[in-house]
Amino acid sequence: MKSQNKLWRMWKVLSLALSIVVRVYWYRLRGKSQWDKEKLWERIGKEFKETLFELNGVLIKVGQLLSIREDLLPKGFINQIQDLVDHVPPSPWEKIESVLEGEWGSSLSSKIQSIDKEAIASASIGEVYKATLLDGTQAAIKVQRPEIPSLVKTDFRTLSIIIWFARHFAPMPKGFIDFKMLYRELKQVIEQELDFSKEMSTAISFKQRFKDHANVKIPTMYPELCTDKVLVMEWVDGVRLNDREAIELYGLNGQKLSQELFRLFLPQWLEPGIFHADPHAGNILLQPDGTFVLLDYGMIGEISKRDSAHFQDLLEGVLLKNFRKASEALAELGFLLPDASPKTIEPVLKEFVSLDMEQFKQMDLISVKKEINEMVKSLPVQVPTRFIFLGRSFATIEGLVHTLNPNEETLDVVKPAFMDWVKDGNTNKWELLMKWVSAQPFFQTVQKVRQLLDIPEKALEQKEHHQLNGFQFKIFESQKKQAYVLLLAGCIGGFSGLAFGLEVIWQGSFGLAGFGLAAYWIIATRQKNWLKKLKNGQLH
Repeated sequence: MKSQNKLWRMWKVLSLALSIVVRVYWYRLRGKSQWDKEKLWERIGKEFKETLFELNGVLIKVGQLLSIREDLLPKGFINQIQDLVDHVPPSPWEKIESVLEGEWGSSLSSKIQSIDKEAIASASIGEVYKATLLDGTQAAIKVQRPEIPSLVKTDFRTLSIIIWFARHFAPMPKGFIDFKMLYRELKQVIEQELDFSKEMSTAISFKQRFKDHANVKIPTMYPELCTDKVLVMEWVDGVRLNDREAIELYGLNGQKLSQELFRLFLPQWLEPGIFHADPHAGNILLQPDGTFVLLDYGMIGEISKRDSAHFQDLLEGVLLKNFRKASEALAELGFLLPDASPKTIEPVLKEFVSLDMEQFKQMDLISVKKEINEMVKSLPVQVPTRFIFLGRSFATIEGLVHTLNPNEETLDVVKPAFMDWVKDGNTNKWELLMKWVSAQPFFQTVQKVRQLLDIPEKALEQKEHHQLNGFQFKIFESQKKQAYVLLLAGCIGGFSGLAFGLEVIWQGSFGLAGFGLAAYWIIATRQKNWLKKLKNGQLH
């Protein structure tokens, strides 16, 4: 197949990346409006998605991971790829059989009684088949697609070239993207999902963690049949969690299910350890007695004890209005870009926390959201992938909770689950709760009035600083554009002079091109130093 030709894959991706850069630069040189730029990114997103479907393999996973990076990529682009479905036609059975025999080192009949040759599920990395083990147990066998090992190196090499090019030449606004970290996290997540032995270990850890939960079932793994490309687990029946008709047929209570679901995931999000990062309806089945069945442990996140401690420092800093402690906690959690100073985000944290929530509810939420987005994008902040996964996990479960219990607010579902978690014998949780209570004055009227009087002035000051920084950035960009035009005009004139043998023309034109190149380098260097000072809080 053409999509499996390594050179063709590399050319397809690199040519698309180059065309994106050229088109974005061209729109900026022509001074296109924001609306035109948004439409351009929508077209780019559509082309990107079509290319991924054409190439398949690991690149589908790359697209899915990028689709959750709304903090880094244009909205028009994200809108086109956020519904990227990981579903591709299954491989020919002969190739799957070859992978199984190669991994097991023997014929299939020596390991299993039988196997259905039609895949029950097929995605970009693996395919799932139903089988019967030698002892008669029904099992699900997940097999890595045969072409993946040969393509993964090519795709990663292509991505590394694109990341290098983006770091040096891409016209990224604000300059606040750590491309190295982005590539490293993409590579780490995908490599983890490619190693089925890690998925097996994760499933075993989850089974141990939830062994005392009667309403949770984790399929049993069969390690003696598992390898880094084959995963064999217990076959478990159930319906998708969003199947309302089946839930009604089972006679289950949607309100109770929604609360139990939150109780299942809340400790995963708030305590050190691993959490399920892809809990969509297809990965959580429901049995007639109300038991949840958790499937697919390829995409997981991990909150370390260090993360948990810093996250508690962040909560404590916000609740006690110790903004230095909160900003330092964010830095320790990896939210700030390299060389950035925690001081740069202290004022923003202070503004958010000082807002009176009743006053906030009465504001134009669309305008507020736009202002917040603009302000955050101007900061040296890049959310680590593990916290993107955490947010995605929460948002997915929140959607399922609403499906199960549409007549109740999510907050009303969260409260009892959260209080149960707090009561669950951990003194640190109570200490944090008591700190919050002690931080709330019994009588707050004077404090609230003072804060409300200060908010407009502080918000105006913050907005003015933001606008000045944006204006200075636009000056640098305008100067770079002018230098680029000189460079382009000089090159065109120089080659034209050479073609027609006009010595004066080509010498003068190439001199102009050299001047444009030097000017571009000087301006870019000044801009880089300015951005560095801005990140470190040396500028306002």
